[in-house]
Amino acid sequence: MKYTRRHFIKLGSVTTLAGLGGLGFSFAGCQEDGPVDENNNLGIRGVSIPSSLDVTAGTDITLQGMGFQAGDTIELMRSSDGTIFTVSVTAITNNSATFPMPDGITTGTYSIKVIRGADSLTLGRTLLNVVADTDIPDVAGMTVKGIVYCDGKGVAGVVVSDGSEVTVTDSKGIYYLPSLKKTGFVFISIPANYEVANQGNAPQFFKRVSNNTTAVEQKDFSLMKVSNEKHVVIPMADWHLANRNNDLEQFNSKVLPDVNATIEQYAADGTKVYVLTLGDMTWELYWYSNGFGLNEYIPYMNKLKSPVFNLMGNHDNDPYYANDWDAEEKYRDIIGPTYYSFNLGKIHYVVLDNVEYVNNGGTVGTIGDRSYRDTVHNDQIEWLKKDLATVTDKNTPIVLAMHTPLYANPSLGAAGTQVNKIDMTNGDTLTDCFQDFSTVHVLTGHTHINYTVEEKASIMEHNIAAICATWWWTGKNGYAGNHTCRDGSPGGYGIWKMNGRDITWLYKSIGYQENYQFRAYDLNAVHITAAAFAPNSTDSALAKFAGPYAAQHASNEILINVWGYDSQWKIEVTENGKSLAVSRVKVLDPLHIVSYEALRLNAGAQPTDAFVSTETAHMFSVTASAPDTTLEIYITDRFGNVYTESMVRPKQFGLLMK
Repeated sequence: MKYTRRHFIKLGSVTTLAGLGGLGFSFAGCQEDGPVDENNNLGIRGVSIPSSLDVTAGTDITLQGMGFQAGDTIELMRSSDGTIFTVSVTAITNNSATFPMPDGITTGTYSIKVIRGADSLTLGRTLLNVVADTDIPDVAGMTVKGIVYCDGKGVAGVVVSDGSEVTVTDSKGIYYLPSLKKTGFVFISIPANYEVANQGNAPQFFKRVSNNTTAVEQKDFSLMKVSNEKHVVIPMADWHLANRNNDLEQFNSKVLPDVNATIEQYAADGTKVYVLTLGDMTWELYWYSNGFGLNEYIPYMNKLKSPVFNLMGNHDNDPYYANDWDAEEKYRDIIGPTYYSFNLGKIHYVVLDNVEYVNNGGTVGTIGDRSYRDTVHNDQIEWLKKDLATVTDKNTPIVLAMHTPLYANPSLGAAGTQVNKIDMTNGDTLTDCFQDFSTVHVLTGHTHINYTVEEKASIMEHNIAAICATWWWTGKNGYAGNHTCRDGSPGGYGIWKMNGRDITWLYKSIGYQENYQFRAYDLNAVHITAAAFAPNSTDSALAKFAGPYAAQHASNEILINVWGYDSQWKIEVTENGKSLAVSRVKVLDPLHIVSYEALRLNAGAQPTDAFVSTETAHMFSVTASAPDTTLEIYITDRFGNVYTESMVRPKQFGLLMK
């Protein structure tokens, strides 16, 4: 296949590309920095740069614009490392300038600058995608084919799938799939130490295919070399953006600055950082009444300063459809595949959709009951087996991300030992898929609480609390002024640090430093009454929610909520240098009760059953000898980090306590 070696770039409107059939050239829109400043010393005007451009080395690029002169130099600077390529303009007209792509250029984002003597002018930035020049013949029975390439050369060993069939690229980067095109996609499992271009913040690891099951379609994928052996993943569960409870304001003022500061902190030394949502980015109940759905979520996702891999939750289904496939259609149309895999460094990531949306009574124009089942459909199980079969080294750590939990919120046995129970319908079938792997971490959300489960030797589940905390209620204007989840955990997100196969993690509370890992209550001071926390309500109305805290305590008991707790953490408390006995208990968190239930009653509303405080087993109880001694609390996590509090008692209880 031969191509005419000339591209055209024109300001203001999308320019068609002559003579490049088969390259899949497209403009994704102009850069946000807008058209070139026409008040410049060079007198260049009428030029703008598209956000992406497919090129081959030696290709002539023609910029359509006025004011270029013979002798002008074009400088291309690669954003990732500052490497500069310079070429001379080879031809000009009254409204264009032409220059060749330099040899040695690689795929990446570049700033384009024109230099004339001592003067220069930056024209904009674009993603230059160095494409492969390969003719791929048809093969009988194969309906999707293509090449996976980097810097114009095929990449071998890349896993490619249509959501059913799974294959691997050959030595030239070519793949074939006998696809029935059921999912509407073909996608790659991004290989280690590569990235793909993003649309906004969303990695474009997939291409859409037609529903014509006999037509042969070519779908090529371009990779960019990076170093992500050392990387950070930030799981962010349960956004529930719906344009209610001043959630958009809370996201912009509280969540976004916190997460972006974390991203910048870890990216400062060149570490690659990625966000992984854990579902429920939206809230389908309000898609139509509030005009806020998946399309409206995208701009908020794009405010994050890293790529974002998305995952579907039960509230990301269309409530006008009473079956799972049709209810997912908007997600597939706006976001992409509902299950897929990718690799970062030495870690293999798998994203699954474990919600089967039932939604009895849903029809176009009518929202159904929004019911669902927690299960991984058999089609995904069969795909998962094929995907995992491509990971030949079974010591490769696996990170499995889903929305609803694999295990239920743990209970405690008589001796205070944790009791675990699989909650997902076919959870055993799912875990059996990973039986050959030595290390599997399961990341889930949905519950708006934190807990961990280590029931099987090689599998550890981390249920991560919500960035919206209690559906944005506690931080709503006029409410508690804090950001608290149902188990008392602050609203927050995970920080997972990967260095080769070494993995460490923590839960980051929004608005606090990373070392804020627990909250201690002096129960002598915890007395939940209507007079104190819900003056517009009554003690009788509040008592069913306040539980044991409705009565005045004088037992000198201390309650410690350790939201990141797992089996390898150690809780130690001393009083006057003497160690106190620490017992693990499963109880309600008192701060959440006064931050949500009390204030809803105070507003004349009944607390929503799904939002009320839930008992949590990451609580620890100690009893002091007196009501006014100072306790030294030492919490050590599984990685040896120590978190402390010198607890001066009596310690005040209130909405803004730490």
